[in-house]
Amino acid sequence: MEMEALAEGLWGLADFHESNGEIGKAIKCLEAICQSHVSFLPIVEIKTRLRIATILLKHTHNVNHAKSHLERSQLLLKSIPSCFELKCRAYSLLSQCYHLVGAIPQQKQILNKGLEMTASSQDGFEVKLWSCNFNSQLANALVIEGDYRGSISALEHGYMCATEIGYPELQMFFATSMLHVHLMQWEDVSLVDKAVEKCNSIWESIQTDRRQQCLGLFFYSELLHTFYRLRTCDYKSAAQHVDKLDAAMKDSLQQDQRIQELTSEIDAITQSLSQADLPRRQKSALNEKLSQLQEQLKTVSGLNLAGKEPSYFGNARQTWGNNLELAPPPVDGEWLPKSAVYALVDLMVVIFGRPKGLFKECGRRIQSGLHVIQDELVKLGITDGIREVDLQHSAIWMAGVYLMLLMQFLENKVAVELTRSEFVEAQELTESKSMQAMCQVYAAVSYICIGDVESSSRALDLIGPVYRIMDSFVGVREKTSVLFAYGLLLMKQHNLQEARIRLATGLRITHQHLGNIQLVSQYLTILGTLALALHDTGQAREILKSSLTLAKTLYDIPTQIWVLSVLTALYQELGERGNEMENLEYERKKADDLQKRLSDARSSIHHLELIDKSRIQVKQLHELDIKRAVAGPSTKVNLDIPESVGLSTPSPALTSARLCDIDTGRRGKKKI
Repeated sequence: MEMEALAEGLWGLADFHESNGEIGKAIKCLEAICQSHVSFLPIVEIKTRLRIATILLKHTHNVNHAKSHLERSQLLLKSIPSCFELKCRAYSLLSQCYHLVGAIPQQKQILNKGLEMTASSQDGFEVKLWSCNFNSQLANALVIEGDYRGSISALEHGYMCATEIGYPELQMFFATSMLHVHLMQWEDVSLVDKAVEKCNSIWESIQTDRRQQCLGLFFYSELLHTFYRLRTCDYKSAAQHVDKLDAAMKDSLQQDQRIQELTSEIDAITQSLSQADLPRRQKSALNEKLSQLQEQLKTVSGLNLAGKEPSYFGNARQTWGNNLELAPPPVDGEWLPKSAVYALVDLMVVIFGRPKGLFKECGRRIQSGLHVIQDELVKLGITDGIREVDLQHSAIWMAGVYLMLLMQFLENKVAVELTRSEFVEAQELTESKSMQAMCQVYAAVSYICIGDVESSSRALDLIGPVYRIMDSFVGVREKTSVLFAYGLLLMKQHNLQEARIRLATGLRITHQHLGNIQLVSQYLTILGTLALALHDTGQAREILKSSLTLAKTLYDIPTQIWVLSVLTALYQELGERGNEMENLEYERKKADDLQKRLSDARSSIHHLELIDKSRIQVKQLHELDIKRAVAGPSTKVNLDIPESVGLSTPSPALTSARLCDIDTGRRGKKKI
């Protein structure tokens, strides 16, 4: 009994030090039990080592130290026939250790042991919860290995367990996780659709007051729904999900601020109450005030402070206030840290705000996101001059998440500046040679579209330096873009054979390595037009038919109209009157379709609000005006980069200079 009392005292002292942020002292208190010359009961040592591992995983990056304690606990547990819960905790925490160090085979092995143990145990609520825990972690491990079907199978087993114990929040967690895997795999669209419907159905079945306690699950589900709608090009529905996410984030941030204020007040009163010579009346008033504040904190946070689950209950990463848990303990259910989720919401707001011209709000969100990410990277030890070899594996894994977000924010900042034609500012945002090169290519295409001699000279000044170093970039995005822009410039200069060589090279690289079907279609259309200009009608026919097929596959109506206009000119040259009239009629139908879509867009409330704010007057361009952007000096044409659509008017007949029919001004610039 004396040794048990000693252990209880050291456990309590460790809790005290941990609550004060003195992690080193807490570890020393617990390790005193493990290193004692007097033997404690095995169960005491097991609980102590589990506690040490939990603290290390929660507060430090010392994963290997935690792993050694857990492996020792596992050995001790083998000699004890019962202790189901302790064995489950050990399996769960050890699985997390293996995950953090990248030892996925070992992680799967330990999780399968846990599942075997739950399968051989008597059915019960606790057993089902631990089965959910192990299936959740196993699904994650299988996804890392690219085994999507295995991951779905593990999640389905977890879903069945949640259904058997009548736990709709857990059902929603597994259904949403399955949607996540289906989105990653995207093998069968019907399966993705069914996963979306299943999530919606389960979420609606959860009572409203219980939904409010599932904030992490709400963000997880809504973000996945947003990604799904973006993938299916349903931007209207996606925007609605983004609005819901943004509103929820703002409410959560206000709640966090209020919790912080209450916590600070409670700490101040607790400090005052610790004074030994405090008068009785003042002490009584402070105790009453403390009770009121604690009740307010419980109401605001929705947390029963007196009945919190112990932090070592199978999930070392549960830290109230810092996480957005997806499921209750002991399920290992965090997706991303709260700061990363909120940064992702800001990123979604930027993506949908830029096309609406909300540049000021986009800029504010971008700066906020960059600031949050930078702070988190510093916490992980990612600073200037740091080497990967100096970092813990767990820090590298989490840093990868923030670095990916950082890249997305920077790319969207560049996109905003490019949309505003701030090419110089877009280049100075970043030290990335790749991003700077792309900025120069976009700017060059813009100058080519203007069409005068001075602009063409500027375009050459921009493209030339990038063209000379295009083979130095990792990947082919920069090279294909440079070849595209350089080919257009050569066509502008009537150097058709050289342009043909450059564009053919760009097409080959795009087709073999980039996988951008739209860019392939644009390359083919220009090459087909070039072939027609060089009177190679046979090749022009084959190339243009291929381009039209791709444009139809992509539902790219502007490019379809472009290809059809060139085909009409081809049939005119060949004297194929029937094909010419049939093709011209089809072209008119497509042009009417495009005009209807543009009219619908212009009549939308978003368009009217945007026009009312900006009051920008755009000159209606004729087909001939756009073609002159490439054919020679003419009226300046100012088109957006990188997104715009053609303005449809009757196409003039081809002149003897076939180069005039290259409709690059309205379409060439959107391909890169």
